[in-house]
Amino acid sequence: MGLSLMEKQISFTVQGLKLYGMLHLPEGRGPFPALSLFHGFTGQRMEPHRLFVKTARGLARAGIAALRFDFRGSGESEGDFKDVTVSGEIEDGRESLRFLGAQREVDPNRLGVLGLSMGGFVASSLAVEDPRVKALVLWAAGAQAYRMFPRYVHLTGPHREKWLQQGQWDFGGNVLGSGFLEDLEKRESPLSKLPAFAGKALVLHGDADASVPVSEAEAYRKALGKKAKVHILKNADHTFNRSGWEKTVIDTTLAWLRKNL
Repeated sequence: MGLSLMEKQISFTVQGLKLYGMLHLPEGRGPFPALSLFHGFTGQRMEPHRLFVKTARGLARAGIAALRFDFRGSGESEGDFKDVTVSGEIEDGRESLRFLGAQREVDPNRLGVLGLSMGGFVASSLAVEDPRVKALVLWAAGAQAYRMFPRYVHLTGPHREKWLQQGQWDFGGNVLGSGFLEDLEKRESPLSKLPAFAGKALVLHGDADASVPVSEAEAYRKALGKKAKVHILKNADHTFNRSGWEKTVIDTTLAWLRKNL
């Protein structure tokens, strides 16, 4: 199937740093609803097995504009990964909505966010702060800071003091400063404010996720109540690394967004 969309490389600036991305637009003049995609920790705007690329193109074919971009210090965007914080990524996400809303092809009153893994924590945190977010899509999303990094560092465990003493921690070649930890510990979980979220939400999670426990999806279900549709994928891992899981996640998301954005 040919692509019935337009793709263009874009950039926008946040706190003096230029962030790079790709804007996917449907055919026609619009204005179209639009979704901003937030990648995960140490990720970038393509994500494993080009998951975000396929999703953005599917969105455009479905009549929804999509923005994939690299958070500061990630992918091709400016900044150093050592300086990354959740608060900084929330600001990046907020500016991505401003950028989307300013495009003539986009309806600024029909904006949503999709977050994968830590990007889901960022997305839900932004959703409770920014009334522009009408639809919230969470893929394998963390809901509580201390449960997001079981494969690397337990934020409440013995590595915490070592991280603070060293001033940095090496995440597979991605050196992260202790400012990340200090910022995260100051942030309240979005769960407490999500009951007041005025939009609707879709939560997808694999029950064999070894990075973010599937119980986080249940925490989101409880916080969002009837505003959330929750889909648990049997045996699926953290980033849905099989073609069948990928197809289910993308198809479920597109069908939901057609009705809710």
